Amino acid sequence: MTSIDTITLEVADVAAAERFYAAFGLGDRLALRESRDPSSGFRGFTLSLTVPRPADVDALVGDAIEAGAAVLKPVAKSFWGYGGVVQAPDGTIWKVATSAKKDTGPATRKIDSVVLLIGVADVAASKRFYLDRGLTAAKSFGRVYVEFAPGDGAVTLALYRRRALAKDAGVAPEGAGSHRIAVGGAPEPFTDPDGFAWEVTSVPATS
Repeated sequence: MTSIDTITLEVADVAAAERFYAAFGLGDRLALRESRDPSSGFRGFTLSLTVPRPADVDALVGDAIEAGAAVLKPVAKSFWGYGGVVQAPDGTIWKVATSAKKDTGPATRKIDSVVLLIGVADVAASKRFYLDRGLTAAKSFGRVYVEFAPGDGAVTLALYRRRALAKDAGVAPEGAGSHRIAVGGAPEPFTDPDGFAWEVTSVPATS
């Protein structure tokens, strides 16, 4: 069954990226490898970290900013909870959020889940594509949003309309070139309708 074991980010400077991502403590869920493939604008995806409480959002976002991240959306309360969006020095967009609106204790730095959100041209068509590859839809809102069950994977996959995802991230939807990401966990390599590559395995950059 297809599931996401590892996300591999393709970065220009692996050592610098390793130093930055130490702030998130994602372990073997995140791998890094060198790539200088051209990429400009929105890369068509975001990564979301769901955490237990607002103090965790503040701690992780604060560490990311201190390590060089740019703020795309400042941490704030909303009707759904509490969160903010930052862009790593390598260009990857990260959302850190919790559904809790009040702290029940100090920051734990625990990450409850990691979600790969792909901005797609046609949610219904991409949903069918992934269902045909063995994923199971856990949440589905017509042609707007689909979230798949993670199965045995370490990362959850979700699909969102590209323009809506860019707006949620606080960036313009236009972009060109490499996505600068590879998804590890497929039984055999494939590329989805929006050009995202899946690999059989993904080797972490550090042992």
